[in-house]
Amino acid sequence: MPPMTRHPIETADMAAIVAGAGVDWNRLAGQTVCISGASGFLPSYMVETLLYLNETRRLGIRVLAMVRNRAGFERRYAHHAGRADLVCIEQDVGRPFTLAEKPDYIIHAASQASPKYFASDPVGTLSANTLGTAALLELARAGASKGFLFFSSSEVYGTASREPTGEADYGVVDPTNVRASYAESKRMGENMCVSWQHQFGVPATIVRPFHTYGPRMLLDDGRVFADFVACILQGRDIALKSDGLATRSFCYSADAVAGFWKVLLDGVPGQAYNIGNPEAEISMRALGQLLVGLYPEKGLTLSYVERPPGDQYVASAVARGCPDIAKAAALGWRPATPLADGFRRTIESYL
Repeated sequence: MPPMTRHPIETADMAAIVAGAGVDWNRLAGQTVCISGASGFLPSYMVETLLYLNETRRLGIRVLAMVRNRAGFERRYAHHAGRADLVCIEQDVGRPFTLAEKPDYIIHAASQASPKYFASDPVGTLSANTLGTAALLELARAGASKGFLFFSSSEVYGTASREPTGEADYGVVDPTNVRASYAESKRMGENMCVSWQHQFGVPATIVRPFHTYGPRMLLDDGRVFADFVACILQGRDIALKSDGLATRSFCYSADAVAGFWKVLLDGVPGQAYNIGNPEAEISMRALGQLLVGLYPEKGLTLSYVERPPGDQYVASAVARGCPDIAKAAALGWRPATPLADGFRRTIESYL
């Protein structure tokens, strides 16, 4: 194995995931796992989990990392160059493809999750969630895969009928609003998983991540909390482009990824599970104040500005987002990282 060159915070996160997920990792010994969107924020942490297991437990897992762009893969995994257990597959899942190998497990996480793409590339947004889901479910069916995990989203709830929101508390999503390219296609992707499970026995499970943050998240993808972190790192005052009163529940990435593994390996096929942290609900205004307060030596402030003309960000109409995680907790999963600790770890992972 090559020498460990991950950031120390990421290495500690991997150790926490492996120790705390409460799954039998030996089930993955000698298995081939395909992960779409493998260069992305959360799926890259799932790739790293598997590589860490190979390093520390010698499980001999083969990782097929499916990405749209090989150059992006090589940048993301430069510290793993030359590893035989990590294979790059350059493929847009929204376009037809074949795969010579038959993965034992498939994790479909390829998706444009940033709101700035929902208006600028709605077709690309929905294609990965529908056409890509169908293609990977067929791959799982043909290869008799042992597990399939679909990354859905809390956006499927629309204006949720209850807060905290349980898995059955659906609200309204307007299909004629271009922003619905994401939520509606995630809904369709979920139904595909249920349909392939019902008709063909594909063991598909679904996770619905709520707002998740941590090392490796893109700081320029347009999401408010990512902008906040970028401001702290760059020593810039935080400029809030709204009244800041909307609240969201933020889950640290290592906690979320432990939940994803738990659902893949121990979840009920055909079922969806909320993954989020209801104990870390906060308004955008309070989050900005929290981050400024974590680094008083920087002397930063929080202010309010209008979005510039032509800004592609499509704001959500949802005023509150908080998950009911009883269903995932019944599997034995709960988030453990307090909000301030998680954001401090996130910021310091970029240093």
